[in-house]
Amino acid sequence: MKLRVVELLLVSTLPAMILAAKGLPSFSLVAATIIAGTFAAGSANAFNMVIESDIDKLMERTSKRPIVTGVITKTNAAIFATIIGVISLLMFWFLTTSLATLLAFIAIVFYVVVYTMALKQRTSQNIVWGGAAGCMPVLIGWAAVTNSLSMTALAFFMVIFFWTPPHFWALAIKYKDDYSAAGIPMLPVVATKARVHKEMWFHTIMMIASSIWLIISADLSLWSMVVTILLGLVFARELIALKEGSENYTKTAAKIFQWSITYLSLLSVVLVAAQLTV
Repeated sequence: MKLRVVELLLVSTLPAMILAAKGLPSFSLVAATIIAGTFAAGSANAFNMVIESDIDKLMERTSKRPIVTGVITKTNAAIFATIIGVISLLMFWFLTTSLATLLAFIAIVFYVVVYTMALKQRTSQNIVWGGAAGCMPVLIGWAAVTNSLSMTALAFFMVIFFWTPPHFWALAIKYKDDYSAAGIPMLPVVATKARVHKEMWFHTIMMIASSIWLIISADLSLWSMVVTILLGLVFARELIALKEGSENYTKTAAKIFQWSITYLSLLSVVLVAAQLTV
């Protein structure tokens, strides 16, 4: 289920629910959404490992995954992925809203079919468009509360959308040889360092702009705007250090990857604190 990845996806779900409710939603609704979201993301990730088991053998980072090592067969993994996917959708349907259920279904299909099967091995922009699946928890969380979407939900979606490429490309720089061996055209594998840096800058700037839009759209306090901008500037400062000729290029990329996780976590805390103190 790649639960560490799932945990990162769910970081944005609770803030979205609190923003949608303009306060604390019921504990039962939050619990149902988080558990169902975990199963949905876990299902998509399990299907991903079934489809990519041959590729995973070629990458050191993924060579210890259970299908690769023979701990579980492809058939059993696919059955498991299907069962928890169905459980997820049933939980969303009966315990949240119809729109949240539809969005969860779209997220699973998008990650498995569009990202894993259609984009990942065919384009260096795979994570840009395929990463939209990782933005869906924001919309799902919002829809679980309101059974609708809004411009604020879209703004939050765009924050995650633009956050994803620099986050993942930083990781791809660290594991460039792995992706190259597996024939996956991640941008750092097929493009120059200068182009990678330029595209990371573009997405970082757009992420900061989307974060500002989110604060304004949600009508949150001025202090949250200031903190959000400061977090974005720290992200940009880390990116400045990613110099093409640097001896610590890979180490700097790894640092950006770690900071990107911290950034998203802290932004989520800011959003929750700002909404609850309005």
